Amino acid sequence: MGREREPGTPRVAPGALRGRAAGKAPVPLSLLELATVGEGVGPERALLDTVEAARVAEASGYHRLWVAEHHGLPGVASSSPAVLLAHLAAHTSRIRLGSGGVMLPNHAPLLIAEQFGTLEALAPGRIDLGLGRAPGTDGLTAAALRGTDRLREGAEDFSRQVAELVAFLDGDPPPVPGARPDARVHAVPGPVTGAVSRPPVWLLGSSGYSAELAGRLGLPFAFAHHFAARHTGPALELYRASFRPSALLDAPYAMIAVSALAGEDEGEVRRQVMTGALAMLRLRGGRPGPVPTPNEAEDHPYTPLEREVVESRLAEVVHGTPDAVREGLNALVAATGADELMITTMVHGARARLRGYALLARAYELPGAEGALPAEAGLRAPVPASAPPSIGG
Repeated sequence: MGREREPGTPRVAPGALRGRAAGKAPVPLSLLELATVGEGVGPERALLDTVEAARVAEASGYHRLWVAEHHGLPGVASSSPAVLLAHLAAHTSRIRLGSGGVMLPNHAPLLIAEQFGTLEALAPGRIDLGLGRAPGTDGLTAAALRGTDRLREGAEDFSRQVAELVAFLDGDPPPVPGARPDARVHAVPGPVTGAVSRPPVWLLGSSGYSAELAGRLGLPFAFAHHFAARHTGPALELYRASFRPSALLDAPYAMIAVSALAGEDEGEVRRQVMTGALAMLRLRGGRPGPVPTPNEAEDHPYTPLEREVVESRLAEVVHGTPDAVREGLNALVAATGADELMITTMVHGARARLRGYALLARAYELPGAEGALPAEAGLRAPVPASAPPSIGG
């Protein structure tokens, strides 16, 4: 059996929830990776580029790097966060890694508890478990994922799933339906096998529901400002107003994800962010595909309405020189009161994205940033399997 702990004592490592601002950043800076697949770039390259992003992030002084769960999107290769996180843990040693997020209605809570219990055992004290309520795909694909045409997306069901998952992580699993009252199923690895810590649970959202639930449960909250900017203020206000202190947090902790790209040349930065804007335009039009090249984005015959949509998208991306991006992010922190920023960048290929991470770290004078500027970002070969770096916290 697992080691005893005092009732009410969280099994989350001290300091795992709140980050610490570094350099001249007003709040901790983190990254969200989607394993973006560009036109002419295969998913194998996209996943290797995500490994390189984790290396750059760790060397540059970022606090954490998360990967998201998406399905059925040709432009995104991060369909299995737990698998990708295990690989990233094997190629880093310090940076926090997590899901941004696991779409919980797609999975049984026990399965996620075991996957992230395994990750915690592989990289102790470095794993975050961010949970989302959306399917991360279209309804047809979600039905195929769940093996049913009855999609479990009700508010009551999500809150029940979160409670069940936390219970498995804490070693207090619910009774088995139909079995004797004392029958329990335990997550392995987990408390029953001696594990004394678990990943902290975050709730993610782009509206008020998860904000209110995160506050009521006393959990940290991450908001998708990068595609729901007009809802950021109301959601954060609701989270803070709903917050009840818990064994994990004595005060609210809110992170917002924001699209940003820094580069030396403003014209080239705009060319790059146009690729992500066109990709989003096509996705919203029901035509998802790989992220187009800069030339393709420039030459696209935009209708007046499409041009309006693209310009609206670009207005929500903080982009330009490193100093300009730093000022834009600082203004966003001041306006929202965010406790942490998570940078995400959708562009074609990895050079601009990874170099942008490093340039922004340098602009904020993060520890290690001076030596972390990649000249050929995204082209580095993976570490041979025969000689992986050590893992652990």
